[in-house]
Amino acid sequence: MEIIEIQNEIVDEFNMFDSWMEKYEYLIDLGKNIPKISNENKTDDNIIKGCQSKVWLHATEDNGKVNFFADSDAIITKGIISLLIRTFSGQKPQDIIESNLDFIDKIGLRQHLSPNRANGLNNMIKKIKFYAIGFNKKINE
Repeated sequence: MEIIEIQNEIVDEFNMFDSWMEKYEYLIDLGKNIPKISNENKTDDNIIKGCQSKVWLHATEDNGKVNFFADSDAIITKGIISLLIRTFSGQKPQDIIESNLDFIDKIGLRQHLSPNRANGLNNMIKKIKFYAIGFNKKINE
């Protein structure tokens, strides 16, 4: 499935809920099914800087596609990173680099986050794009 299709699917899912309380509950549920980072990859190098809570993100490349694994010590943050992983895992690095993230605003997530959490979200996106740039360079060498 292409990135835009996954994003549209996420928007449709969030549109099923009437209140932000229900959306937060759904976000928490999504975080429970996150592709977990292994304990050996829970290192300082894999911590996303600037997040209010601890978030670890690790990526691997397999046959030209990037796979992401993560964890967080906060349930909302775990849900946020799970949305990003769902969107970008299994995608080509170039597609990740070129993608926009309108779906975050379409579901209303950014405006329902505290400034610290919104900053953390931006740093998660930067780290994902950083991994994609690195893998893209490696693939094209």
